[in-house]
Amino acid sequence: MSTASADGGDAGDGASSAGAAPAGRRIPPASSMPWVRNLRRFVGTGAGLGSEALMELETKRILLEIFKERQRKSAEAGSIPSFYKKKPEDGSISNRVQRLAKYRFLKKQSELLLNADDLDAMWVCLRENCVIDDVTGSEKMNYEDFCHIATVCTEQIGQKCKRFFSPSNFMKFEKDDSGRIAILPFYLYVMRTVSLTQARIDMSELDEDSDGFLQPHEMEAYIRGLIPNLAQLRDMPSAFVQMYCRIAARKFFFFCDPHRRGKACIKKVLLSNCLQELMELHQESEEEVTDTEQAENWFSLTSAQRICDMFLALDKDTNGTLSKQELKEYADGTLTEIFVERVFDEHVRRSKVGGGNSREMDFESFLDFVLALENKDTPEGLTYLFRCLDLNGRGFLTTADIHTLFRDVHQKWIEGGNYELCIEDVRDEIWDMVKPADPLRIALTDLLSCKQGGTIASMLIDVRGFWAHDNRENLLQEEEEQVEEA
Repeated sequence: MSTASADGGDAGDGASSAGAAPAGRRIPPASSMPWVRNLRRFVGTGAGLGSEALMELETKRILLEIFKERQRKSAEAGSIPSFYKKKPEDGSISNRVQRLAKYRFLKKQSELLLNADDLDAMWVCLRENCVIDDVTGSEKMNYEDFCHIATVCTEQIGQKCKRFFSPSNFMKFEKDDSGRIAILPFYLYVMRTVSLTQARIDMSELDEDSDGFLQPHEMEAYIRGLIPNLAQLRDMPSAFVQMYCRIAARKFFFFCDPHRRGKACIKKVLLSNCLQELMELHQESEEEVTDTEQAENWFSLTSAQRICDMFLALDKDTNGTLSKQELKEYADGTLTEIFVERVFDEHVRRSKVGGGNSREMDFESFLDFVLALENKDTPEGLTYLFRCLDLNGRGFLTTADIHTLFRDVHQKWIEGGNYELCIEDVRDEIWDMVKPADPLRIALTDLLSCKQGGTIASMLIDVRGFWAHDNRENLLQEEEEQVEEA
C-alpha cells in the first residue's frame, strides 16, 4: 500500500510538473545551460542562416546604428530641434528620385487641367442650359441648372471639370432674389483658376531645388517662356529678349521679395498684382490699348524700352553704372540732393571695383529705384522711400527731419521762380495730413495708414511732387474737364 501511495504521489507530482518544478528540485537558468549558450553563439555568428535571415540581421544592425547616431546628435544639440536638412547632392540617387517624383506629380496635375477646347465646351454648355433674366437680360442659372450643367459637362469633357461644380463654388457668387448666379463670373472664375494652376505648374518645373521659391534666373526663364504667348510681345526683337526678362523679373522681386533674400515665393507671385499685369499683355495691341496704358504697364515693351533709354541717357561715362552726379539728372533734376545721397546710403552696395568707398548704382538697383518712385503709394514703394527719409535710421521722422528734407525742396522751389513759402507751414501741413499716433514722431505705419504716404514722400524728395500737391485743385479741375470732353 505504501508503495502504491508513493507511486501515486510521484505520478501526481509528475503531472503537476508542467506548471511548477517539484519540491526540492531547481531548474537552472537558461543562460547557464550549455546547449542554450551554444545555440545563441551559433545564431549570433549568422552561420547556418538563410539569406533572408541574414538580411534581417543586417537591416536590424543598420537601423540600430542610425538610432544611436540620432541619439548622439540630439544629446549634442541639447533641446534645440533640427531645422535644417542637407539637400541631396546633384546626381545622387536621392536627387534623381526627387526629380522623377516631381516630374511625375507635375505631369499628373497638368493632365487634370482643362485645356482651351475644354473651356470652350464648358462655355457652350453654360450658355445652352442657362436662363435669360427678364430685367437685365443677363444669362443666369439656379442651383438645379448648375447641377444639370455639371452632369452635361462631365459627360462631354470628363471628370476633370467636376471639381468646379461643387456647392461651395456656387455659394461664392452673388445671387439675385431668385437665387440665381450669372454664368459669366463663374466661367471667368474657372478660367482664372486654370490659368493660375498652369502658372504654378510651370514655375514649379523651373524651381530647381523644389523649395517653393524662384531665384532671379528661374523667374527670367519663366517670363521668357511666356513671351511667344503674349500678343503684345510677339514682335519683340530677339536681341532685346534677355534685357526685357531682366526688367520684368525685377518687378516681381521688388514686390514679392520684401526682405531682399534673392528669391520670391511662388505662392506670393501667383497672388500678386504683378502676374495679373503681365497677363494683360495677352490682349491684342490692335484692340483698345492706348499708348498711355502701354506706358503705365511695367511689362509692356514700350515701358521696358523707356527704362533702358532712361538708364543709357543717365550713364554719361557708359560704364554700366550710375554715379550720384549722374542719378541727380533723373526726372530732369527735380530730385533733391539729400534724397539721392540717402538712396546711395541705403540701397546701393559698395562696389568691389574702384576702391572700398566707391559706390555706383547698377542696373538692378536702378530698377528698384524707378519702381519705388513709380509706386510710392504701395507698401513696398513707401518702405523703400521711408528708409531714405529716415535720416538717422531710428525708424521714425521728427520735425527736424522734415525741416532738413524739405529745405532742399524749398531751395529748388525758389530757384524755379515760384512764390516764397514758409517751411514751418509745410511741416505743419504734413503733420496734419499724417496725424501720427505719437504726436512727436511719424513712423512708417503712420504713413501707410494715412493713405497719403506717397504724396508726402513726393513733397519731401521732389520739387515737382510738391508743385503737384500745391496745385492739386487746378490739376483735378483739368482732369474733370478732359473727362467731360472725352
